[in-house]
Amino acid sequence: MDKKRNFCIISHIDHGKSTLADRFLEVTKTVSEKDMQDQFLDDMELERERGITIKLRPVRMIYKDCVLNMIDTPGHVDFSYEVSRSLAAVEGAVLLVDATKGIQAQTLANLDLARAKGEDFKIIPVINKIDLDSARIEETEEEMVQALGVSKEEIIKISGKKGLYVEKVLDAIVDRVPSPGPNREKIDENSPLRALVFDSEYNSYKGIIAHVRVVEGEICAKDKIYFFASKAGGEAKEVGFFSPRWVSQKKIVAGDIGYIATGIKEIGVVRSGDTVCKKDEEVLPLAGYKEPKSMVFSSFYPRDAEDYPVFKNALYEIKLTDPAFTFEPEFKEVFGRGFRCGFLGSLHSEIISERLRREYELELIVSAPSVTFKIVKTDKTEEEIRSPSDWPDESEIMEKKEPWVQLEIITPESMIGNVNDILGRLKGNYIDTRYLSLNRVLVVYNAPLRKVISTFHDNLKSATKGYASAGYKMEGFYPENLVKMEILIAHQVDEAFSVIVSRNEAYEEGKKMVANLKEAIPSQQFAVALQARVGGKIIARETIKARRKDVTGDLYGGDVTRKRKLLERQKKGKKRLEKEGKVSIPQDAYFKVFKK
Repeated sequence: MDKKRNFCIISHIDHGKSTLADRFLEVTKTVSEKDMQDQFLDDMELERERGITIKLRPVRMIYKDCVLNMIDTPGHVDFSYEVSRSLAAVEGAVLLVDATKGIQAQTLANLDLARAKGEDFKIIPVINKIDLDSARIEETEEEMVQALGVSKEEIIKISGKKGLYVEKVLDAIVDRVPSPGPNREKIDENSPLRALVFDSEYNSYKGIIAHVRVVEGEICAKDKIYFFASKAGGEAKEVGFFSPRWVSQKKIVAGDIGYIATGIKEIGVVRSGDTVCKKDEEVLPLAGYKEPKSMVFSSFYPRDAEDYPVFKNALYEIKLTDPAFTFEPEFKEVFGRGFRCGFLGSLHSEIISERLRREYELELIVSAPSVTFKIVKTDKTEEEIRSPSDWPDESEIMEKKEPWVQLEIITPESMIGNVNDILGRLKGNYIDTRYLSLNRVLVVYNAPLRKVISTFHDNLKSATKGYASAGYKMEGFYPENLVKMEILIAHQVDEAFSVIVSRNEAYEEGKKMVANLKEAIPSQQFAVALQARVGGKIIARETIKARRKDVTGDLYGGDVTRKRKLLERQKKGKKRLEKEGKVSIPQDAYFKVFKK
């Protein structure tokens, strides 16, 4: 047990976690030179394309006779639940900060998650990218001293890309991170088995693979196992480590991070946060972790109704690898059968949609991302509204509430004016300003979540040239005069584009929506009217002009009435199409409109 160290790497997005993980794999010779590639643990195509980590990844390494179990985590605020699950399985964390950017919003959010683990949890501060000309090493060092309350001597300065001083980080992990606990003196391999499930995945041959941290006891292949939460039994078909691919072992024991191939094909039996024990052994379940509450909702429908069974199965398989993703069946006459899906943020929504398209070759209709609203009805009952289509008649509503979040924005002092302009558009409340260093400012602001999930992050990056960062956490529900804005395409309501907006902003929002739709929807054989409607009143309109064929082009000479007859016939045909024709909306049009 004394030779084991379990840790994870946490930081803000794009601060070099995956690159540092690559260097660890090289230094410990876990991956051979010929097999090594950049972002080795990011094995999802989307992760490599975008240069971000979406999924936590465990790996087992050997360094100076010590077993190092590492979990590489995402850095974006939408995937903070991945970080919280990783922290539950380890005793220490490497907190990585980019020397060119300093401490950023998600750095502080991840730091708070790590501190919540208690005093025994060890945080190792590391400054990365010291080899760059734009590195602000001393300033970043001062920020870390203030934020973490550590001495400068404890901070390790490295270059993950060039591999400078990476061994110092590994040495610090061996020296500073405690061996597996808690109550380490009481834990031994002879105790009854208790293992925490922190992740899972699906394999068509081995069934559901549970990623576990063995807290007590040991588990061998062929052992009968039991899951507390689902009250289901099974058999460990195979057990082993991540090195970094599956490597089977005879057994995994207390202090290990590994996997159990359950052979179970029924999705929903193996859940993150559950406790695994041996069948017929009486033990108490481990403390799991708080289930995340979805903050953003979208309706997903397969474009082809015959794809529904494949679509349903795909959602269950994605749920296995992403416990923060939720979904429930939904039916709309216009779209047929689909699912109302819950996400932690708009990027989370976009990633899930893209995975469905790429991994399962599904063409989807996706509604506008929306948040959960609360309605107090005239009979004093309270109801949660997750979709504009569920919005009740105004005569039934006594009070409307929407969720607000607390934003934390870290920005250079020179750009605080630009940040205040962006925050002013959110129409929220200013809370506080704190200086992290001479040139770095933390601004705290409360704002409606529906405004934050739309274009806030893009606008902030543009206004500050990419130097500012933001994170948020839920505050509560506050009253607001909200209305449902319907979008009519060719005089037919398209529920996928309907949104809930503030009554004071409905006119501006309607103008923007129909203007964006005009750009996103290709022209048809007939003129297409795009309208925004609130309470039966049209508040904005645009028209997509019809594609026109020159029906008189083949005529040569003759009386002008011949041309007029052809043009009149064409005009009548266009009018008939306008009444009877259907508008085909491409899938990417939905995301084009919602991103704008």
